Amino acid sequence: MKKLILWDIDGTIIVSHGAGVRAMEKALTKRFGVTCDLGRIDWAGRTDSWITGEVFRHVGLPDTPQNSHDYLETYLELLPQELRDGKQGQVLPGVLELLERLHHRQDLAQGLLTGNLRRGAEFKLTHYKVWHYFEFGAFADDSPRRNDLGPHALRRAKERHAVEFDPANTFIIGDTPHDIECGQVIGARTIGVATGRFSVAELAAHAPTAVFANFADTAAFLRVIDAD
Repeated sequence: MKKLILWDIDGTIIVSHGAGVRAMEKALTKRFGVTCDLGRIDWAGRTDSWITGEVFRHVGLPDTPQNSHDYLETYLELLPQELRDGKQGQVLPGVLELLERLHHRQDLAQGLLTGNLRRGAEFKLTHYKVWHYFEFGAFADDSPRRNDLGPHALRRAKERHAVEFDPANTFIIGDTPHDIECGQVIGARTIGVATGRFSVAELAAHAPTAVFANFADTAAFLRVIDAD
């Protein structure tokens, strides 16, 4: 086993049509009795814990550990209902086939590197029936700073597989410049996909290893990770 594939979730594996955003907005009202339009926050590619600090700043709430804990717990209480009752999203083109093919390969492992809290990631990916592909990952629970998450993912990959994965043989996949940057800071290779807010050209400007409009051409994706 030589290679490690680390996936972002929202805009990369799935689109949930704002389930997480709605749950965060409703959690703020339910827990603190105030409102915040998350459209005012540049949250794409950020972690849930970072977004929490920005929400508190916008509404004037103290950013204390207790407030953060209470807010995020309320968010996690509301998220399953938003996934179930809101507009239904989907697993993005080509992703299910890639997850299945990579899952059966003995030369690589795949996990998550996501701005979601771990429980939030599980709720989302269970709803879209792909959680079972991931045995480890790095999450917003680990740090509010996305650039901190790479080492956590590498450590958990080693714990799970008893393999020291070289960052040069690690691929971080995501739909925002933040995904690309967090891979580059640890020396990993990066794959951008324009199924979120950013275009192919906008992602390419951040010099990923490769960039795709989507993953419908699964053979093209596999050529990138198999190119040595």
